[in-house]
Amino acid sequence: MAPTLYSPFNRMNFSNRNCFLTGEALSSEEEKIQVFPAWLMSRYNLADQPFKLLDESYTTYKDLKLPCAATTNNQYISPLEAAVEQAFTQGYEAVKALDPLLLFQWAGKLLYGIIFNEIQAGIRQQHAQGESFTISQALSHKFSHLHLMLQSLNLPLIFDEFMPYSVFVYKVNNAENDFGYRDEINTLTFSLRLNDFGIIICLQDNGANGRYHRDLYEQWQNRTLHPIQFEEMNARVFYSAFLFNKLPEYSVLPVGNDIYLEAMSLRGTGGKPTFDFWQNKTYGQVLENFWKKWGFVLFEIIKNPEEPMSYLFKPDGSIMEPEEIDLPL
Repeated sequence: MAPTLYSPFNRMNFSNRNCFLTGEALSSEEEKIQVFPAWLMSRYNLADQPFKLLDESYTTYKDLKLPCAATTNNQYISPLEAAVEQAFTQGYEAVKALDPLLLFQWAGKLLYGIIFNEIQAGIRQQHAQGESFTISQALSHKFSHLHLMLQSLNLPLIFDEFMPYSVFVYKVNNAENDFGYRDEINTLTFSLRLNDFGIIICLQDNGANGRYHRDLYEQWQNRTLHPIQFEEMNARVFYSAFLFNKLPEYSVLPVGNDIYLEAMSLRGTGGKPTFDFWQNKTYGQVLENFWKKWGFVLFEIIKNPEEPMSYLFKPDGSIMEPEEIDLPL
């Protein structure tokens, strides 16, 4: 008999009385884990740094927590954290060698933890105003599927001839102790830049963004990027994730003691392409946000609307080497 999946979105159960992953009742509301792991917060001095929520309020990195049963943490979360910590400490080659599924699970747990805290904040705010909490059907659909896939950590959940994510890993010449984190909850896109690498993960695209940027990734995956080049990669992937116009659907198929997850075709009906049309002005606005550190503004970036500014490629289309870039790391 296949084990039972936990579906918190069915009853909108986001209390601190149940384990976020398994749904089992907790002995105490203090039975929690950190969303951002302690080793990461300690290494980059994040614990007391401000973290902005969607409602414009602020919390701190250390105050972002998830209710989690001690047994679940010990059996599934801690081993995952240990494997990722070891790879992140060693650097690019070790991260590149990690099973992409582990990176997906680690990033997924972190991003879901942020979503969990956002939902809790939204529930408190709406209840204070005497209103019931609501969430859009599309977001509930995405978030519930992310949670479903996180249960590949603790259940025999098998992705049947597909992987739900796109993972990009780059070698980056980061400044010492540089920590760059970004996420986009609406598109479930995640980025992290530290040590000598950077990773970008689209958590719910069934590999579509990986295919969309395949040629670009193949050109750069064995090169060392200047941080501004990695942030340009970031902007391209975050923008294409925004253009991704499909809402993936899945079938859950219990088979014996296993649970198979089968992805439905992204093509659908009507012949609509998987991605909306790329618009350089909108992309320029995204790139401006990713390049804030270096002070570039939209006017500079799209001075030539047909060819937005780039530090990946020269005007003739050839690759720009990092040593040719006269900008701070």
